[in-house]
Amino acid sequence: MCRLFGLHAGAHPVRATFWLLDAPDSLSVQSRREPDGAGIGTYDAAGKPRVAKQPLAAWEDHAFAREARDLKSTTFLAHVRYASTGALTLVNTHPFEQDGRLFAHNGSFEGLQKLDAHLESLGVLELVKGQTDSERLFALITAETRKAGGDVGIGIGRAVSWIAAELPVFSLNFILTTATDIWSLRYPATHELYILEREPAAVPGPAAPLDARSKRIHSRSTELTRSKHVLFATERMDHDPGWRPLRSGELIHVGPDLAARSTFPFPDAPAHQLTLADLEPHAAESQKP
Repeated sequence: MCRLFGLHAGAHPVRATFWLLDAPDSLSVQSRREPDGAGIGTYDAAGKPRVAKQPLAAWEDHAFAREARDLKSTTFLAHVRYASTGALTLVNTHPFEQDGRLFAHNGSFEGLQKLDAHLESLGVLELVKGQTDSERLFALITAETRKAGGDVGIGIGRAVSWIAAELPVFSLNFILTTATDIWSLRYPATHELYILEREPAAVPGPAAPLDARSKRIHSRSTELTRSKHVLFATERMDHDPGWRPLRSGELIHVGPDLAARSTFPFPDAPAHQLTLADLEPHAAESQKP
């Protein structure tokens, strides 16, 4: 299963260190499938997106994801890929960038030829550079956001509703970022996705820095010791009791004020719900928890 991580630090950039592959886990559990790609997206002081990513097609490539990366941004988006569709190439590696936004997806759906025809009718098929379902989902969100005058929430609602009604769906979990905002969706309940609204320490004295670690992604920031921030992840990344799973169909939007606004714009389940047994063997293997 792909690993997602999103961090919103508020209106002012902060420094954080990221390891996209946590070496002890990767080296000690040799029986587990190794990931197929890794990447992280941030925004510079002018609000321009920056993406560092690489397919992990050979063991030597893993050095890219094991390096400590010291980054400064208001929002951060990290992804470790287990491929369900598309070759192990740079264009198929998350995060993707479109219209100054960044996007990473954890899931799988089918009917890509039908979706391509729909994207062509909307005039955005050229946004798709690779073979993944993820980039196509992002292109549909981009198209609907353009039609909505730049309203990302409306764009997400229309795009996901179309896919849920028209295509066979296993999971559409994703995180989408700009320099000022994050949107995160869990739909349907196939894979878990968690949120933590981490408040600064309420008492004087030393406070713990951000030190969030999943089975793959690790992030640390001393600048967030006493500043509120919001995290999204495919699993709980520390022992903070504030972590909670998003509910199926829940879309959360976090702006620069760090208020997490939750809506439920989608039906209870896709019209054509897939299970692991319905997927091709390679796709099914990529979607296992």
